[in-house]
Amino acid sequence: MSTITDVFRIAVAQLNPTVGDVSANLAKAREARADAARQGADMVLMTELFISGYPPEDLVLKPAFLKACLKAVETLAAETADGGPGMVIGFPRQSETGRHNSIAVLDGGKILAFRDKIDLPNYGEFDEKRVFVEGGAPTTVEFRGVRIGIPICEEIWNDMQVCETLAKGGAEILLVPNGSPYYRGKIDVRHQVALRQVELTGLPLLFANQLGGQDELVFDGASFAYNADGNLAFQMSQFEDSVTTTDWKKKDGKWACHAGPMSRLPDSEEADYRACVLGFRDYVNKNGFKNVVLGLSGGIDSAICAAIAVDALGEERVRTVMMPYRYTSADSLVDAEACAKALGCHYDVVAIEEPVGGFLSALSDLFEGTETGITEENLQSRARGTILMAISNKFGSMVVTTGNKSEVSVGYCTLYGDMNGGFNPIKDLYKMQVYGLSRWRNAHVPPGALGPSGEVIPVNIIDKAPSAELRPNQTDQDSLPPYPMLDDILECLVEKEMATEEIIARGHDAATVHRIEHLLYIAEYKRRQSAPGVKITQKNFGRDRRYPITNRFRDRG
Repeated sequence: MSTITDVFRIAVAQLNPTVGDVSANLAKAREARADAARQGADMVLMTELFISGYPPEDLVLKPAFLKACLKAVETLAAETADGGPGMVIGFPRQSETGRHNSIAVLDGGKILAFRDKIDLPNYGEFDEKRVFVEGGAPTTVEFRGVRIGIPICEEIWNDMQVCETLAKGGAEILLVPNGSPYYRGKIDVRHQVALRQVELTGLPLLFANQLGGQDELVFDGASFAYNADGNLAFQMSQFEDSVTTTDWKKKDGKWACHAGPMSRLPDSEEADYRACVLGFRDYVNKNGFKNVVLGLSGGIDSAICAAIAVDALGEERVRTVMMPYRYTSADSLVDAEACAKALGCHYDVVAIEEPVGGFLSALSDLFEGTETGITEENLQSRARGTILMAISNKFGSMVVTTGNKSEVSVGYCTLYGDMNGGFNPIKDLYKMQVYGLSRWRNAHVPPGALGPSGEVIPVNIIDKAPSAELRPNQTDQDSLPPYPMLDDILECLVEKEMATEEIIARGHDAATVHRIEHLLYIAEYKRRQSAPGVKITQKNFGRDRRYPITNRFRDRG
């Protein structure tokens, strides 16, 4: 270990921790440091709250958890006595003033410094103010002769002037550990935020981001850096783990990155699809499920869920079940089997005529004199849900639920029926986005996918009119506006929080807009009972949009 003069080699560890698994996260950090040492790095930059996993939520309220995290950091600090790379790593820290979202700088066998996060986000998926307290004024840290500033994630996103304070304190480089979750278009936003801080401070900035799925959130990596002149210094891959060493050189008293990767970033459809795969894979694997099961109806939603499941887990871990009833079309039977065959996954057929008949028989006296309708239709869905849960109980498979955001928005789904399941990979995709990603997947195999190439979703599934097939000749458009219209109205209501009069001004029928708004509000109780699913948009149901179930507000302009 020696003082850095004119070359500083920083290894960026873009890795996938597991919330609560302190020992495994410690092992990952240790492996990253060993990898960085082989690459000749001086420092390893880990991500925000890496030791605990991010976000740890109320786990940080447990003193035993905080002690375990501190012990792991102290262990890593002691190991830096070997003269190898130092480390910047995030963990939750208990101090005399409270719990902190903290960064530790480790080198020479000890903890050189702590840096506690000041700006605690409290919006959307973030609620850090609930469990952490603000840190003190930010100060720089000297690492082997280099003065570094460490703004933590949110601190570069606003006007609290943390970066400017660090620059005034003598920082030569800004190293930013992040837990920045994915949503469509997020990379461009991150780059704009980073560039603004570069312009304000005149300093180079390295943005290191976490990778992996955590419940509904997906962290997509895509770490990068900008030099002080505003030029992109390097760009790491999205949705792929990596320990990558970057070379920084000092010239005329200023540091600049001269060697780093320039990875291709996927377009929006590829990124959305890969986010669904990564989020689904990590949810299944981190929660210890050996395999999954889903109903394969011959429709577009279950088909793309099957493709995501096979891409995430491999065909041998995916079981699909067609559960036909008297209204199931011949096309659906053919299409479901063709989809399972194309994906190579297990396929079963379990008819539901008898169980539905049993329910109807048991209820015949109670229902005598009433008209047949939605109740009887929902019995079909609930029979299917019961069968899937029975398979889950018998074989230990997690049930995959398959409702898209358009349906979940307006309650076009059945509690304890097609809503049964442990996780929903397309919960935050509107119907037209499901179609778009299905076409994309038929033409591409994303990196790291375990599924086959070629047409994995039969074209007939994509081309035919969508239907729940709960009554003769039924289509979704019997009950809902055409999906392009519905999705536009919903995006206006959900993503943009637009007034109904603004939506009507876009050319939509007033009665339709008011009806969709009403359906959106009254379906809240269903959404509260739905499975978690991958966040793709800026306003997913659950973390981002927290409307009351009991709610009589209607926007009538």
